Amino acid sequence: MHRRTYLGGLGLAVSSSAAGCLGDNGSGTDGDANSGEGLPDGATVEPVVEGLAAPWALAVLPSGSLLVTERDSGRLLRVDPADGTTTEIGGVPEVDAGGQGGLLDVALGPDESRVYLTYAVANEAGETTTRLGRGRLGGDGGDNQLTEFERLYTVEPYVDSDGHYGSRVAFGPDGLLYMTVGDRQRKDFGPDHVAQELGNDLGTTLRLQPDGSIPEDNPFVDDPDARDAIYSYGHRNAQGIDVHPETGAIWESEFGESDGDEINVIERGGNYGWPVADEGCTYVTGQPIGVSHADREDVIAPVFGWPCGADGPAPSGMTFYDGDAFPDWQGDLFVGGLVTQRLVHLAVDGDEVNEQAPLLADREQRIRDVVVGPDGALYVAVDAGDAPILRIRPR
Repeated sequence: MHRRTYLGGLGLAVSSSAAGCLGDNGSGTDGDANSGEGLPDGATVEPVVEGLAAPWALAVLPSGSLLVTERDSGRLLRVDPADGTTTEIGGVPEVDAGGQGGLLDVALGPDESRVYLTYAVANEAGETTTRLGRGRLGGDGGDNQLTEFERLYTVEPYVDSDGHYGSRVAFGPDGLLYMTVGDRQRKDFGPDHVAQELGNDLGTTLRLQPDGSIPEDNPFVDDPDARDAIYSYGHRNAQGIDVHPETGAIWESEFGESDGDEINVIERGGNYGWPVADEGCTYVTGQPIGVSHADREDVIAPVFGWPCGADGPAPSGMTFYDGDAFPDWQGDLFVGGLVTQRLVHLAVDGDEVNEQAPLLADREQRIRDVVVGPDGALYVAVDAGDAPILRIRPR
């Protein structure tokens, strides 16, 4: 039989399977027998558009069209879900596309008239960082141009690395912008790690006004040794963020190293432990990183996670389901899985999180992002050089 055990009240899942009990998709969980993709009865998967180059993020326009970023090319596209036509949007800033960098997240502001982008940039020394900017779509520039583009925030410091930019954006119920920043793959796993130091922006969640300025009630604005934009810290590389539709809480998904992947609920001023408290292991030796979250009172444990040996998905973009097409999914969380090549499905009841049968697990495609469309369908960005945007909807 397949067994899933939850440890220490933290929602940390460990899977063990007897030989031969894996489903046809090799996921170790029971999928839908008709679809083979973990879908409910009556659901289908279809491509909306194909041939995209490393799509990284999706956002839904009021018209129902999708905005899609292509990481490597630096292109921002509008995709019409009705017929799959694509239109390139002009006025996008120049990006540094080395390694994991490029054009990253896209989000609509609270008034839906401005488009927010995160992207990697380089300085004259070749060091890189993450930048936030925004422009107006439409108006005098037409529907295919970003105008009045302005730089809002540049993460400090620039570093000699091309990985772990983080870079997801969401607007909270307070109207403020929450942005994830990765630790830039620093390997000094000790108390002096950048994610445990408040004097830099790395390994944090930032909280900003929509114009990029600092809210006066941010938790560390009165600390002269801390960066004023920091809202939470002790993160490794969070590539998913969304707002719970009922509570308004900010949830995020975060890469571990070898497993140690996490789903976190972000609290003001919270330290999430990386790398002094973690449930994962190192890539090279397989040894634990730091101590367990349960062993320290000064850190916040994940609400759900995949500890060392638990086949973590390498979680990327995520969304809470709030559509009408699949009533049984209301309030559930869907998270892109990169390493395990599946769309993770988590049932959420308050702070209780339980993993369900994954979706799309038999396709062997890395899932980078997922959003809910106005039609109630899930739109899924596949991470590949020649990639589709998929739509999951009732048949």
